[in-house]
Amino acid sequence: MIEKIFVMNRIFLLTIFVSVIYNGFTQVNEYYYENAVYKEDIKTVQLYRDGFELSNPILKLGEETLLLLKFDDLSGEVKDYYYTIIHCDADWNESFLMQNDYLEGFPDNPIDDYALSFNTTFKYVNYQVMIPNENVQLTLSGNYVILVYEDNDKENLVLTKRFMVLDEQVNVEGTVRRATLDAFKGENHEIDFSIIHDNFRIENPAEEVKVVIQQNNRWDNAITTLNPLFIREDVLVYDYDRENVLPAGNEFRFFDIRSIKNIGEGVFNLEFHRPYYHYTLIPDEPRAGTRYFPHQEMNGKYAIESQDRIVDDFDLECDYVFVHFRFTTPSILLGGSVNVFGGLTDWNANKSNEMTWNFEEGCYELTLLLKQGYYNYEYVYVEDGSKTANHTSLEGSYWETNNDYQIYVYYRNISDRYDRLIGFKQLSLR
Repeated sequence: MIEKIFVMNRIFLLTIFVSVIYNGFTQVNEYYYENAVYKEDIKTVQLYRDGFELSNPILKLGEETLLLLKFDDLSGEVKDYYYTIIHCDADWNESFLMQNDYLEGFPDNPIDDYALSFNTTFKYVNYQVMIPNENVQLTLSGNYVILVYEDNDKENLVLTKRFMVLDEQVNVEGTVRRATLDAFKGENHEIDFSIIHDNFRIENPAEEVKVVIQQNNRWDNAITTLNPLFIREDVLVYDYDRENVLPAGNEFRFFDIRSIKNIGEGVFNLEFHRPYYHYTLIPDEPRAGTRYFPHQEMNGKYAIESQDRIVDDFDLECDYVFVHFRFTTPSILLGGSVNVFGGLTDWNANKSNEMTWNFEEGCYELTLLLKQGYYNYEYVYVEDGSKTANHTSLEGSYWETNNDYQIYVYYRNISDRYDRLIGFKQLSLR
């Protein structure tokens, strides 16, 4: 009897031990990663395919093209920055993988490519990292995030930035058009597409395949819950009328601050208040309910550059300037906030880009510190407690608007330990 109790106690303790170990492992991996900056001095975080500043941060597995990460530290002091790379699942939670499962080389590396700005009113240090590089290579497809931290201390986080690695196994074909059930209002886009997998076996599409549809590289309003409407031989069809519809919005507004000598497009006034430059933009008004006006823009992105002759190196000689936004509405909007939104805010709507209501002037105001360049932007309304920015209530929505839509196809069968990225396509209204 005593021996039986002893055995049962051992089993009970072993069960608790295994449970603790499992729960501890789960807690370590339960991290959701966003595009975020955690230090006030860090500005202009960019990640793109080397040589094309407006490209999506996505690599094909094994290709020679690199991704380039850039950011500026406006403290003016050289810091001891390090980086590591984490593999994530399709929902941007950390994968249940060890780093040596998806990285070759060193998991933690110093950022040793940096330089001081010169001929600028704001002193800053520009940091750059190429991915992959001689210290670390990527071996699996899927979602990744690069973490930058200070003093070799991962608790002292500086920024996180998402990117993707593609192992192309399927083809994605599709179209963007005026929504089928929206023929009269004309406010929405319908994204119809098919996944062709002639040479890739998919046995249970509803369980094994996950698709994500982005609008202009935004994550807050991404569609993530679609299953194929029709399953044909070697083809998955996503031809819905409602589930694959997004508000089209409006063409982005823009301003040009590439020169400290001349006033660019969208700028009302340029002044130098020692020791810094101030750009006041032309006051904006809501465009909802107005006539659609087409114009060429960059679907919310921005490019760092200068038109001044004395500037040769955009990374180190483009200055930081104060940009003053003014947005006039009939009255203050209750129940939420008005934010400046786009690539210039990393597609986030938070306190750093929330506008303040000026009771005397009867308008919303915001000042952002931005690096010289050409910028797209828009105004969004964010309801209290919402994680999605409403880009139509202030800007209007018109089916003629030319957006970019990114379609990601992830695959994971019962034996896989991670979500593979097996397809990608970018579509636009034609």
